Amino acid sequence: MKKIFIVSIVCIAASLQANAQRYFTKNGFISFYSKAPLENIEAENNQVMSVLNTQTGDLQFSVLIKSFHFEKALMEEHFNENYMESNKFPKATFKGVIADISKVSFDKDGQYPVSVSGDLTMHGVTKKVNANGTVQVKSGKISAESTFFVKLADYQVSIPKLVKDNIAESVEIKVACQYDQKM
Repeated sequence: MKKIFIVSIVCIAASLQANAQRYFTKNGFISFYSKAPLENIEAENNQVMSVLNTQTGDLQFSVLIKSFHFEKALMEEHFNENYMESNKFPKATFKGVIADISKVSFDKDGQYPVSVSGDLTMHGVTKKVNANGTVQVKSGKISAESTFFVKLADYQVSIPKLVKDNIAESVEIKVACQYDQKM
């Protein structure tokens, strides 16, 4: 009897997981912006992988650091070699959850404010991150975006004293994804 109960629980859990509504993208967008007195620094990455589970609110991102592109090649080189050490730490990840996923109606067009919390791992360091964002549903398509700030020192990104005034201590991160493929 106990075995039947355990098997039943496992089957129910498996069927719930199988019915989970998971969407993904391989070309999400992440940018960062650092406002500084001498020169603003910004980069964009359009090769962001992300998965969204519309039932649980689970949200994951993975981004290759070398896929960030700058206006100036020298900035990109310094970013990869000196600051982010992309050979040593090739990617950044986020694993979190949309806290108020039940407020989003995925079968009705609209814009829904959400709050997201989770673990951001960058430069070999993992920190808790909380951010507000928006989920939009339009003609059955799901998109999400958020803007938040991270302190470079929190992720042990060292800025040499020589250029310390050229880079802000806290950088603005923008995320935008169109979840156009269902898993």
